[in-house]
Amino acid sequence: MTSETPDTLDQAMVRSRGLDTLLRDLTDRAVREVPGAVACSITVRRAGRLLTLAGSAGLPSGLDQRQYENGSGPCVQAAETGTEQYAPDLATETRWPAYTRYALATGVRTVLAVPLDVAGEPDAALNLYGERTGGLAAGRDAARAFAARVADAVTTALHIERRRQSAADVRTALLSRSIIDQAIGILMAHEQIDAGQALERLRRLSQDRNIKLRDLCAQVVARTEDRSSRGRK
Repeated sequence: MTSETPDTLDQAMVRSRGLDTLLRDLTDRAVREVPGAVACSITVRRAGRLLTLAGSAGLPSGLDQRQYENGSGPCVQAAETGTEQYAPDLATETRWPAYTRYALATGVRTVLAVPLDVAGEPDAALNLYGERTGGLAAGRDAARAFAARVADAVTTALHIERRRQSAADVRTALLSRSIIDQAIGILMAHEQIDAGQALERLRRLSQDRNIKLRDLCAQVVARTEDRSSRGRK
């Protein structure tokens, strides 16, 4: 199969509906591109723990999770140390005994874990699995080249995701500010008090009722709009 070009990876990123979709697409591409690979996953540390962000079709359930639970295994070691891990034959592998027994039981015989240089994420790896002893030996160079391109794509996708989240946070903050300002205006008109006094009264009521200030203000605005609507009938 012809190797995917960087342009096609960029196009896939544009087409994808978020990071998860992109990563699933990339793991499937890795299986098609790396000789000997039958399954692939991407590991990244988030919120202090390693997670499998995506896995290709055919990835045995629990294959990565067992490593995270034990704190030991090729993808854990590749992510944490930044060094490539290759096990040509898990039947004779001695570095991760608990993991190798589980992996062999799923039909996996060889593993290659290549660290990913993802900006903003300290630990990440591309994990490839094969069913034949030494089956990934011929694919190591292709795996490294693909990992470099995946790292660039994931870095860009994570950056876009963070920007979208920041924009969503700003919109939420603006909506919160708007609803609070409306409630302050309602209290000022109804109680004949200034803005500072209205805000302080709302804050005290929020604490007394153990309800978020924004939610309390939304209730005040909703009740006022409801009374106004009934008065027009």
